[in-house]
Amino acid sequence: MTATRPRLDEPEDLTAWIARLYANPELLRMGHNQRVEDLNLGLGWIYYGLARLVRPRQAVIIGSWRGFVPLVIARACQDNVERCEVHFVDPSLADDFWKDPAATQAHFRNLGLDNVCHHLHTTQEFVTTPAYESLTDIGLIFIDGYHSAEQARFDYRAFAGRLAPRGIVLFHDSMILKPSGIYGADRRYDVDVKHFIDELRRDPDLQLLDLPFGTGLTVLRKVGGPHGDVLSTEPRRGRGGK
Repeated sequence: MTATRPRLDEPEDLTAWIARLYANPELLRMGHNQRVEDLNLGLGWIYYGLARLVRPRQAVIIGSWRGFVPLVIARACQDNVERCEVHFVDPSLADDFWKDPAATQAHFRNLGLDNVCHHLHTTQEFVTTPAYESLTDIGLIFIDGYHSAEQARFDYRAFAGRLAPRGIVLFHDSMILKPSGIYGADRRYDVDVKHFIDELRRDPDLQLLDLPFGTGLTVLRKVGGPHGDVLSTEPRRGRGGK
C-alpha cells in the first residue's frame, strides 16, 4: 500500500516519514550510515537531534547528492516551534538533479517540507548574493560540498563569522583521504577535508569532535563569549527547590 503524502500543515509521524524518505533508494547513499531495515537515519539522528536542540532560526547546508541532509535538518526544524529557514547551497555539479527549480521544490514538498530554499550556486557565487547578505545568527551549518581542504576552508570561513551563540558546524567526509570521480573520470580529485580539520584543531577557540561512522563526521563549536553561555529551558522550581 502506498503511503499518502500529508498536507504541509499536518504533522506526520517521524517513523512514517522516514519510511517515505527511504522509498527513494538514492537517499540511502553517500556515507551517512543510513539503514532501511530498521528505518535508521544513522548519522541523520545527529543532524536531526542537533537541529532540535539548537533550534536554529537559520540553517545552511552546503552540498547534497539527493538531499538527505537538508531533508532531515528541515524536518527537524519543522518539528520545532521556531520557524527556521534552511538555505541549501548546491550548484548541481555532479549531475542535473538540482537544476530544475520546480522539480527541486517538489522534491522537498513531497516530503511535507516548505522551509527549504535552494540556491543553485557554488559558495563562491553565493557569497555575492543578497540572500547571503541577509544571513545572520546561523544556528547550524553543514559543510558537504566539494570535498577538498581548500573548498572546505572557503565554505567554513564564508559562514563562521555569522554563527549564532552556541551554533554548531558539521563537516561530512572529514575523516577519510581518498580519490573521487563523482564529477566524472576527467575531473577526479582528492577528498582531503581531513587536512583542514587537522588545521582547525590547532585553534584554541574551537572544540572539535570526530564521529567515526560512514565517511566521518566532525562536530565543531566555538568556545568563549556567548558561545560558552549555557542555555537552560528547565522550568524554575518553587522556593526551597534547587
